[in-house]
Amino acid sequence: MPLISDSIGRVLGNRYRLISALGSGASAHVYLAEDVTLQRLVAVKVLQPTFSRDERFLRRFRAEARAVAALNHPHILRVFDWGEDADGPYLVVEHLGGGSLRNVLDRGVRLDPAQVAHFGTQVADALSYAHARGLVHRDVKPANLLFDEEGRVRVADFGVARALAEAAWTEPAGAMVGTARYASPEQAEGHNVDGRADVYGLALVLYEALTGEVPFTADTTTATLRARIGAPLPRHPDLGPLDDVLARAAAPDPHSRLDAVTLAERLRAVAATLAPPAPLPLAGPGPVGSFDEATATAMAMAPPASGPTATATVAAADGPVTATLAAAPWPATGTRPPMTAARSSRSGRRRRWPWVTAAVVVALLAAAAGWVVATKAYLPSHRLPSLLGKPLTEARDLAASDHLALAVASPVHSTTIASGSVVHQTPSPGTSVKQGSTFVVVPSEGPPSVPVPSLAGGITCTVAERLLTEAHLKATCPALLAFTDSVPAGDIINWAYQNRLDPTQAPYGSTIGIAVSRGHAPVVVPTVKTQTYTAAAGALKALGLTATQAQTYSTSVPSGQVIATTPASGATVPYGSSVQVKVSKGPQTVLVPTVVNQSVAKATAAIQKAGLTVGPVYGPQGGKVFTSVPLAGQQVKPGSTVTLYTQ
Repeated sequence: MPLISDSIGRVLGNRYRLISALGSGASAHVYLAEDVTLQRLVAVKVLQPTFSRDERFLRRFRAEARAVAALNHPHILRVFDWGEDADGPYLVVEHLGGGSLRNVLDRGVRLDPAQVAHFGTQVADALSYAHARGLVHRDVKPANLLFDEEGRVRVADFGVARALAEAAWTEPAGAMVGTARYASPEQAEGHNVDGRADVYGLALVLYEALTGEVPFTADTTTATLRARIGAPLPRHPDLGPLDDVLARAAAPDPHSRLDAVTLAERLRAVAATLAPPAPLPLAGPGPVGSFDEATATAMAMAPPASGPTATATVAAADGPVTATLAAAPWPATGTRPPMTAARSSRSGRRRRWPWVTAAVVVALLAAAAGWVVATKAYLPSHRLPSLLGKPLTEARDLAASDHLALAVASPVHSTTIASGSVVHQTPSPGTSVKQGSTFVVVPSEGPPSVPVPSLAGGITCTVAERLLTEAHLKATCPALLAFTDSVPAGDIINWAYQNRLDPTQAPYGSTIGIAVSRGHAPVVVPTVKTQTYTAAAGALKALGLTATQAQTYSTSVPSGQVIATTPASGATVPYGSSVQVKVSKGPQTVLVPTVVNQSVAKATAAIQKAGLTVGPVYGPQGGKVFTSVPLAGQQVKPGSTVTLYTQ
């Protein structure tokens, strides 16, 4: 790769003039550049020339550049342009004056929980916005967290890591794409990653900002990656109130890890319990040295090819006013005639006039710019109120009443702000802005969707409520109790969100209604009268009922036939109930007792005791019974008459 100093002064794409070097890495050089078309400062990241020969990388790089350029979030570094040059592909992004978190930490600065919770929330919001649009960063690290002059953070290099990962090119010595010190366990194991890998990397960055240490670091890259597989985040006293949040954000199992939306909410909740954060001790980027003093001096002293120029730049209310004047052209080398001593003195005076003219013009331009400032200074200022949580109509009303320009950014998901209300505003509340200025609001598009766990397979309400809570959802269990032949009583039949049965996705924080089985529907006892017991038991079993037999005498139902059931036929009973089946034994009979050789009185008492009636007595009343009709031992109906014969 060419030295970083080699490209200073070059113009990329006929538009971006490289002014100075901002930094250099294994895969790219970063320059401060001037967009000569729009006359603004930008940052240009020039990737290695190796990439220009890798068609697979170039396809991915173009696709990622377009996708990232479409991102519109206050905490994601804006991509203005991209292109390809002789030195390799390049990205043009906004230039920030506050440096990176890496610059801050490299000075030995350690941040407090309030500062970390504040900027960590901004980064998590940016990640959740990108994740909702299918973009995963893959290389969250302090060097990719940049600050503007007011301390607002931007996440840089979205899309570059993915393009590198899918290119045929690899970093020197086979190093993994992304920074190993902040890689997630699933990255270390070579698995496919999603947004939870970014959450893990951010957790380690915030840990380092608080403690000054990066966890799981070892002597080699391989050892560093292995150290985090299956390992929870080490505890540290400097984590303070962020201890639990970061432990959950850096859970080794991605399925147990917080997502970016939840991490932002947890950090925001912690920040609300702390005092307002102190300003971050930002370190401006500063150009990386690529010229020595002699070279810089020589460039400053060398006359330009087309003649001296004078440039004046003055800050005005609506931006810098810049003008450039070209003086008389310098003669070509070797064309100036020899000078005599006398002429030398006159020529010295004459040579000074272009510079005098330039100085006068500069003064006039400065005065003109001052006039612009003065004429604009009378514009009234307005202090921006907080629009957080307010509907967009209020932002539009504010813009109309205060004569401000309103820009509405692409909506983002929010778990706390209703759809159509403001999630973020720039400049921040309390900022004084001139009439005619533009302020930006980011509206909410409501909560993001989260996966709904399956509640099938014998799960009870208690288990279902726990699973849904872990998925950031609520449960109404039971929302419905229903009979079903296929699901045991107490188990879940199905679940629903807004009339969609068994949904796999639902908005964050939404309520899932759960239908619980009451078991089999009740059963009506069938009519089995006059059937045999075997037939009756079969009919009851077919309906899920259990038959029990009870025999009784009946004068109206033949023996062996069903007289009735308990509960009676037509009654509704729970499925599986027991039904008593009464079976006829036929009419009841009584055995005529033996009364031979007994007195009439004694025989009468025995017959009555057997439930029979004594009829006429033939023979002497004081005699002994010698026979009876019916005869002794015969079966007769209860109450039948027995006639006695005496002698």
